[in-house]
Amino acid sequence: MFTVVACQSAPGEATGGPSGVVTWAASADRLGDGVAGRSYRLVVHTSVGGTGVRVRLSNAFGDRPITFDSAYAGLQKQGAELRPGTNRRLAFGGERTVTVPAGATVWSDPLPGKLPTASNLVVSLYSPDAAGPASGHWMALQTSYATQGDHTAEDSGTAWTIPTGSWFYLDAVSVQPPKGTGAVVALGDSITDGWQSTFDVNRRWPDYLARRLQKSDTAVKGVANEGISGNQVLADGAGQSSLNRLERDVLSQPGVRTVFLFQGVNDIKAHTGVTADDLIEGYREIVDRAHAAGKCVVGATVGPFKGWHEWDQAGEAVRQEVNTFIRTSGEFDAVTDFDRILRSPYDQERMLPALDGGDHIHPNDKGMQAMADAVDLTALDCDPTG
Repeated sequence: MFTVVACQSAPGEATGGPSGVVTWAASADRLGDGVAGRSYRLVVHTSVGGTGVRVRLSNAFGDRPITFDSAYAGLQKQGAELRPGTNRRLAFGGERTVTVPAGATVWSDPLPGKLPTASNLVVSLYSPDAAGPASGHWMALQTSYATQGDHTAEDSGTAWTIPTGSWFYLDAVSVQPPKGTGAVVALGDSITDGWQSTFDVNRRWPDYLARRLQKSDTAVKGVANEGISGNQVLADGAGQSSLNRLERDVLSQPGVRTVFLFQGVNDIKAHTGVTADDLIEGYREIVDRAHAAGKCVVGATVGPFKGWHEWDQAGEAVRQEVNTFIRTSGEFDAVTDFDRILRSPYDQERMLPALDGGDHIHPNDKGMQAMADAVDLTALDCDPTG
């Protein structure tokens, strides 16, 4: 058994990350208590293709070590059923079993062979001793599966009778793509997480962005979605704040060229007294830390949310001041004006009805695509020192 030694160069990173490029990711948070003897079959949709698939398992929010007796990765046929011959056992430091300390993450060894672009990768995990807080991503908007007992090696979906809309213990996947390829990380809240987009068909705005990037001649091809529903820049609550999770969720991901920062509406509408100056200071810290790590930062303006039950004129004034800073300060390497894309020309404090998912803050599928279409792809492959 491979036991991770929690002596790491980056907070929460139990072993050195791979030298490849992140092709999928989802921010971990607490998911209730783990269940001993349970297997998970987790379906994720990747972006860039490549060889040497590696997965990162997370015990970031655990209060005790967790052991994974088996872990496999294959390709989805349908539901919990795998394409025959694709399901292969993952190793960790050459061992089939790994124990991850509380608060840590661990990367698997690379698998031989190639993962195609835009694949439905299925990672199957079994833990005999899971207990205490489980780490994972609550709002996956993707059906995965669970069962009791170790069925991870099976191609069949017959045993996987418990559907789940969350990803347990898995928070990143990387590949070795063609030389020179990079990735962008979308750091955000429920809009980035995809709320109000259609379940199971990958219509979050980062998904649309990934499809655009695959067809482009730019070097950035990987997309990692690090959105958490309800998340804030400054305060913990629905997940750790962006400031507190920046290292684990963003800067530790392999091959990242650019951080795409689209966040702030939850800080504004929470009515906790957060001012524009407070939020701007948070943005500046993220930019400074990303630049220090050699990453570019694209800032996106905060979208309209008039009609949402927490909207008021005081919050709207903060949003407008923050958006002016994002557009004009020059502190970001590039800017994407999501506010301009989403707002109604007849009431610029309100989302255009055709793009509104119905609650006046989250775009629908059409709105998600409009957001992705507004991103200047060349801005994602920039030089933070230039």
